[in-house]
Amino acid sequence: MLRSMITATNTMGQLQKQLDTIGHNLANIDTQSYKRTETSFSELVRQQYDNQTKETEETNTNGELGISQGTGAKLGSSLVFTQGSLKQTGRALDIALTVPNQFFQIEVNGEIQYTRDGALYLSPTTDGTNRLMLATAEGNQVLDENQNPIMFEDNFKELVISKDGTITAVPRNNEELPQIFGIGVVQFDRPQMLVQNGNNRYRLKDLGNNQLGDVLTFLDGELRNEVSMQQGALEMSNVDLSKEMTDLMISQRSFQMNAKSITMGDQMLGLINGVR
Repeated sequence: MLRSMITATNTMGQLQKQLDTIGHNLANIDTQSYKRTETSFSELVRQQYDNQTKETEETNTNGELGISQGTGAKLGSSLVFTQGSLKQTGRALDIALTVPNQFFQIEVNGEIQYTRDGALYLSPTTDGTNRLMLATAEGNQVLDENQNPIMFEDNFKELVISKDGTITAVPRNNEELPQIFGIGVVQFDRPQMLVQNGNNRYRLKDLGNNQLGDVLTFLDGELRNEVSMQQGALEMSNVDLSKEMTDLMISQRSFQMNAKSITMGDQMLGLINGVR
C-alpha cells in the first residue's frame, strides 16, 4: 500500500505543476505576443520485483518472473511558437511579426535578448542630444541589423515601416534626407534553445557544443527579404481557450483520482493494522 501511495503522491505533485502551467496560459490569453507552454507526461523509472526464477532448458537462459512497477509520472514542458492572431491597432509603432520563429533583438542590461512583442515607443536619449530612441514598453533598446540602438533625430513628421522591417523617418522639411534603419530580426532554427525571461522576453540557453549559427539566422543583407512584419498591428497570444479548458478538466480529474487512491491506501493500511 505504501508504494501505491508514494506513486500517487509523486504524480499529484506533477499534476499540480501542470495545473499551474495551464493557469498561467489562461491568465495570458489576452497578452500580446504571449507563447503558450505545452505540457506532457512521461513515466518515472520502473522497478522490477522478482518472486521466482524460471529456467528454460531449450535456450539455456534464465527468465525472471515478477512484476514491474512504476514510481509515478514526470511533467515535461515546452514553448509553442505558433503564430498568434493579428489585432489591427492603427498605431504607427505597433509592429506584428507575421512569420513564426522570427524575433526582434533588444538590449536588456547589456545583454541581447529576443521578443515578438512589437508594441514599441520613442524615448528621449540620456546623452544630451536631441534624439529619440526606439524602445520597448519596458524601456529596453530595440537594436538594428548591426545590433546597435535605433536613434532618430527629432526632426521627422512620421515613421513608416515596410514589410521587410525597414523603418523610415520622413522629415518635416522635404529638402532633408530621411533617416532609414533596418530593425534587427533573427530567425530561430532551433527555438527550443530559447527560455522565457519574463515580460515576453527570451534569452538563449547555454549553447554547449552548438554554434550560434546552428541555432539562429540573422536576417540581414540578402536575407532581409525573408523578414515579414505588419505596421499598425500586434500579434496576440496563441493560447487556445478550448484546449486549455479541456486539459484543465483532465488534469483535475487525474488529480482527484490519485488523491482517491491515497485515501483508499490509507484505509487498507488501517484495516491491516486492525487485523494485527
